[in-house]
Amino acid sequence: MNTPENATSYIQQVRFASKCKSEIASIMDAIYMISGKWRIPILLALMEGNKRFSEIQKEVHKIASKVLAHELKEMELNGFVKKKTDYQSRAKTEYQLTDYSSSLKPIIKSLRDFGIQHRKKMREESYQRKNALADY
Repeated sequence: MNTPENATSYIQQVRFASKCKSEIASIMDAIYMISGKWRIPILLALMEGNKRFSEIQKEVHKIASKVLAHELKEMELNGFVKKKTDYQSRAKTEYQLTDYSSSLKPIIKSLRDFGIQHRKKMREESYQRKNALADY
């Protein structure tokens, strides 16, 4: 039976589903931007200040130059990194974070805090399991 209450409930469910889908898409976009092995280490290196390609490569250990070039280009396309070239000093090129990328600082801090908390939890649980086995 179609009652006004059923219609209202259905509309609320559709709106809720649409909102959830939109929020999930937004979260997935954010995860895409910081995912991968190298993006956060590159961001952390550049948070210390402008750096040349070789300086970033030294700080982000074991990253291949081809991978670094690809990641910097991708981050530049997404508005997180800006390439700054000084043509007067033999085409010196530096990379810097954009103002927009500063919005990632609290996210990275939250991820770090969660990682610390998670490691502590895993250590405690591992210790408890070892003690439980020793008592067995």
